[in-house]
Order: sequence, then structure tokens, then C-alpha cells
Amino acid sequence: MPAETTYLELSEDAGSAHKFYEVAVDGTELTVRFGRIGERGQVKQSSFTSADKAKAEASKKIGEKIRKGYAPAVQGGRARRAVSRRQIVSTRSTATRAPVLWRYASGSPAFGIFVDDDVCMVGNESGLITTLSHDAEVVRQFRLPEGVKCIVADDGWIYAGCDDGNVYDLSGKVPRMAYRIAPEIDIYWLDIHDGVLGVSDADGGISAIDHEDEFLWQRPGRGNSAWMVRCDADAVHHGHSRGVTSYDWRTGRELWHTGTGAVLFGWQERDTLYAGTATRQIVELGKDGTQRQTYRCDAPVYSCATAQNGRYVFAGDSASSIYCFDADGTRLWKLGTGCGSAYSMQYRDERLYIVTTDGSLACIDASESAIRSAVGGTVPQARDVKAPPRMPAVTPSSTVEIVHDVADGVLVECIEDGGRLRVRVVSSGYHQDWQVQFPKGIRERGSRYVVTGVRPATRGGFYRAYGEIRRLL
Repeated sequence: MPAETTYLELSEDAGSAHKFYEVAVDGTELTVRFGRIGERGQVKQSSFTSADKAKAEASKKIGEKIRKGYAPAVQGGRARRAVSRRQIVSTRSTATRAPVLWRYASGSPAFGIFVDDDVCMVGNESGLITTLSHDAEVVRQFRLPEGVKCIVADDGWIYAGCDDGNVYDLSGKVPRMAYRIAPEIDIYWLDIHDGVLGVSDADGGISAIDHEDEFLWQRPGRGNSAWMVRCDADAVHHGHSRGVTSYDWRTGRELWHTGTGAVLFGWQERDTLYAGTATRQIVELGKDGTQRQTYRCDAPVYSCATAQNGRYVFAGDSASSIYCFDADGTRLWKLGTGCGSAYSMQYRDERLYIVTTDGSLACIDASESAIRSAVGGTVPQARDVKAPPRMPAVTPSSTVEIVHDVADGVLVECIEDGGRLRVRVVSSGYHQDWQVQFPKGIRERGSRYVVTGVRPATRGGFYRAYGEIRRLL
């Protein structure tokens, strides 16, 4: 007998939802396919002990989707819809030019930025991520399947959230899929703390997802167009069209809400949140929701960042200007970028790094002497950086090197548990009942792998694999 198939769609002409959900039952096998309309989507398969149990699970899944607004449809009746993007309304700044030391043209508008002691990274709407040294040498490039929304770090791991609904680990030589988020969530922004992912979506929703892609909770949120998510040890902080709302990371219980105007970007320090808003200001909040300070700009704030502990507050507006404020709210300077409006920024060691609407990663000398010279009209000649010709861009991979002995690594094993593939440590000296956060695309039931090492999550309860991954034969 042919498989019994139910095909559903959810599409809102005035909204962002444009997705499908297909359930097929073939005897004891259940296949679910889901994703954005017009795309292949993702496939999950499960086996049951009887056909009746498979049908019951299918009915449950279909009922859940219908209650969320899905309806039966004819596949191919609707066309693919473009992924949500922040509207680009950047204009040229009339301010004096900033002291740009160097800039790299990534090729398309860029949201993703990451800067640490060793490297700078930019991720753009074409899915290209470029890593540069602080001396402006292009070190490597990754090519992800779709546009990069943001790049975030978590205790030594570096992740990129993409328009395909997945989050990729960039910490190794090859990008690996670390989180497979439900494709019905149109990611606007995300952040991560100790393996727990906070995700905001186009509908203004907010979700917390654990190390195994399972939802800790999911809420509709108080507003829409939620461009801010910041996670810490206690909460997920969500900035949207109506302000900032904070939720307990374990339960999703709302802790507080503060109206700030529509939030376009968010930054955090240990005890402080900074919300860049469409009302031309950055609003500083304590992590109890109390408003502390405002920093006023001349146009909507696309991005913000701080020097350590908020000593200085930086902003980028929609008119291609950047600002620096003292902690008391005093504007110290305003300068033009010369390369578009800053979608994201980071400050490090007297340098301000920005990624912009024209796709640039620019390094700006933010030292007092350089700014003083720039305000006086003297700036250095910016160096334009290019990637070496024919530099290969490494793509995500599901293949791993084969080895025949454990050597000095840690042995882990992939098992099936409740219809899902899990990974646990086999080597002695570890909790045998703890799961291991492990790339999704390379899991094979019954296979064993050698990893450089595993570290327990700060909260405990699971391990995180790091370093190289090889399959043991």
C-alpha cells in the first residue's frame, strides 16, 4: 500500500509565516518533512512497534499543526517567499570621517561579527564568513548554505546562525551543524550561553533550545520584529517592537518588561543591558528591568557596543554614522564610517570593529589621539584588504577522518535513544549517563568517534565536545 500522506501549509499574506509540514505513514514508519514553502526542507523518520502507533503519532502531529493555523494544501500551489531581512535605509553620513585603519569588502550586506584576541570575523547575507587577523590578513573563509544572521561565542565555541534555520559550529577546521532549529522559526537573531540557545523570530516569538535541539520553552513574545536576544546564566533577554522583556531561561516565566521604543539591536555586560532603538537612542537597563541611562543619537540605532564594564558606549545609526558616549550619557564624538551603516559592532583594545550595510568589515582606531585628529579633519589612509586569489571557502561537511586507535583522545559513541541519535562518552573517568553535545550531520547509529576532548557544561548534566572529530574503525 502507498504511504498515507498529509500535506499542510501555513502562509500569511501580511505576515512572515510561509512554511509547510508533511506527514507520511507507511506501515510502522513515520516520515515528517517540514521547512519553508518552495524548499526541500528537513526530513525526520521514526519507527514504531505497530502501524496503529505510527498512525496515532501522525494524528497527534497533524493536530498540533492545525491548532497552530496550518491547513491542508496542494503542494506547489504557493511559491517560495524571500527570507526576512532588516530593511536597509542607510544614507550617507554628513559627519567628519572616522579614522578607518583597514576595511575588507565581503561582497554583500553583513550582520555577523566576532572579534577576540586572535581574529576578526565577518558573515554576510551570501553565507560567506571571512576570518582575518588583527593585522588585516585574510586567514580563511567558510561558505554556509544561506545568509548569516549573526556570529556568537560561548566559552571557546563560535557559532553562526543562518537563514536555513541551522546554527553551525565554526570552532574547527570545517563548519559542523550544531543546532537544527525548527524551520518554521524564521530567525531574526540568536545568542547562546552554556549551550542553551536563545532565538528570536520574525513573528516576535522567543525560544530557548537546549544542547540537543529540544525546546526548553517557546513563547509568542510581547512585540514583533525582535532583533535583540542576549543570554546569561539566569535569563534570556528579548528586545522587540515594544521594548525589552526578560524570561527565566529554565521555564520561560516572564521576569520583567520595560518599554523602550522599538529595539533594533542589543548588547550586554555582566549586570547591564543596552537596547539600540528606532527612537534614536540607546537605553541602558539593569538586569532587573530598571532604566539607568539613555544615549541620544541623530537617527535610528542599528547597533551598539561598549568598552569593558560600560566605560564607553558606542552606537551605529542608519545614516552611516558612529558615536561614542561617556557612561553618564555625554556624547563624546560622532563620525562617518565611509562604508555604510553599522549593522553590528565590537570594541576591543582601542579599536572599534563594524560590519555594514555595504558588506564591509572596518577596523576603526578609537584611541583618543586618533579621534582627536579625525575630529580635526586628519584621518589615515584606509587600507583596502582583499582575500588571496582562489582562496577556497570551506563548506559544512558530514564526513570525518577515519582512525584505527583512540590514541590520546576521548572515545564517544552514537546510540539511538527514543527515536533520536544521542552521543555519550565511552572512555573511563566520565559520567556514562551524560549526553555529549555533538555535531548533527555526522552522527551514525553504532559508530564510535575520537574527539580531542570533552568539557562539562557549567550548569552540569552534559558534555561539550571540542577539537577534532575522527571516526574509529
